[in-house]
Amino acid sequence: MPTFDTTERRGQKQAPTTPHDEVICNSVAKLDRMNREFSEWPCSLARAVGVFGDSWTLLIVRDGLQGLTRFDEFQRSLNIARNTLSDRLGKLVDAGVMTKRFYQDNPPRYEYLLTDMGRDFFPVLAAMLSWGDKWLDDGGGAPVALHHDEGDGEGNHEVVSEVICAECGKPVVHTGIQFCVGPGYPDDVRPELDMRGRLAPAPASAPRRHRPRPAPPAERAS
Repeated sequence: MPTFDTTERRGQKQAPTTPHDEVICNSVAKLDRMNREFSEWPCSLARAVGVFGDSWTLLIVRDGLQGLTRFDEFQRSLNIARNTLSDRLGKLVDAGVMTKRFYQDNPPRYEYLLTDMGRDFFPVLAAMLSWGDKWLDDGGGAPVALHHDEGDGEGNHEVVSEVICAECGKPVVHTGIQFCVGPGYPDDVRPELDMRGRLAPAPASAPRRHRPRPAPPAERAS
């Protein structure tokens, strides 16, 4: 049977909640808690999953890379519930992937623009697109193709995404790769999260490369 929240807002009782609604709320709360925990893992992949691991979030970033910026544009493109979209945009702003820019007074409206951090995610999406074209196209070919176009009429060709090692120029594949302890591995990691037992020590000659992590903006979507 539906249950009713007896708290009142603006003189009216809130809409009844059903067990299905409670399950959704519990699932969202659990997902938020997992994302916060991922940020504590000694693994940049886990930390990235904490930002982009939700399917709606990846599609919002895809649309942003295709030029969409306004709330209604994202909502029409994805047919996503408005409260869900507001939540995902807010988290992308909090993470520093997007920023809000005011563009209308009455009613107040903001657009959501990708930051350098957000645009830097494009090669990851391009690699995912290529993987999907290879394994999930059902033999019909790529639904969406990427083309290099510098605007000069030269070198216009289809993009084939591939991860290349910047040091040796060879493709990065699973074979011939060793997972090593990196310079940013924390000394005080929780025992249940410690992966050093399955990681190789860093080679003594390996350079310590680190790019400072920018502080995310404090402004949140609304």
